[in-house]
Order: sequence, then C-alpha cells, then structure tokens
Amino acid sequence: MKRKTIVDIIAYLFILLFVYASVNKLADYRAFSIELGKSPLLTAFADWVAWGVPVVELVVVALLTVPRWCLAGLYAAFSLMTMFTAYIVAILKFSDYIPCSCGGVLQNMTWNQHLVFNIFFVVLGFVGIMLYEKEAPKDKAPLQPAV
Repeated sequence: MKRKTIVDIIAYLFILLFVYASVNKLADYRAFSIELGKSPLLTAFADWVAWGVPVVELVVVALLTVPRWCLAGLYAAFSLMTMFTAYIVAILKFSDYIPCSCGGVLQNMTWNQHLVFNIFFVVLGFVGIMLYEKEAPKDKAPLQPAV
C-alpha cells in the first residue's frame, strides 16, 4: 500500500474513534461528568474536563478532515491518545477506585483492555505522523491526504 493510503486509513480511524467517543460523552453528559467527578485524579477539574475532552476530540476530527491541517490533526490525535493512555496507567497504578467514564462499546472493556486499545491508537498515530512526514517533500507543499 502507498504511504498516503495508510495515512488516510489512520486518519479515518481516528475520525471514527473521536466522533464516536465525543458523541457518546455529549449524549450522556450527566453520567460522563459524574464519573469524572469520582476520578481521584480529575475531581477538581471534572466540570472543565467533561466539556473540554469532547470539544478537543471534535477539534481533532476537524483537523484530520482538512487536508492542509491533517498533520496537525495526527499530532493532536497522537498527543490526546498518549494523555488518555497515561491517565489509564496512573489510575491503574495509583488508585484504589477506578471510575468508568467511557461510553458505548468502550465501557464494556476492562481497564487493561482499554489500555491495550489506547496503546494501539498511540502507535497508529505515531506511524501516521512518520509516514506523513516521510512522504511530504521538504521543499514542496505538504502531503494532502484525501480525507
């Protein structure tokens, strides 16, 4: 497969993931907000995070759908998934109580399964960035994914 096709597939997977996740969080905002409030790491920031996370996810989707901003979207998706993964590791290692603020299909995963899922997307983001940057000529306009 061509690099561009792989980058496009990775961008589509992130778009699907973040649209699904943000819509689930916003559709059941009350439950999402309450569960975040129970998090030992996020209690003080629960209200801000409850709105901020889905909004940031949708901003990342917008970046990934606009060809000239796709690389920024890949960096943002990679960064967001890295932060989510770090949060899961911190909760698993340092917390007695593990809240579940995920919605939809993701709430049926164990925390360890969710960790593997997130690591998979972190790796996808890294691969997407590396392939995008390798494909884009240094002296010409950036690669324009057909997203």
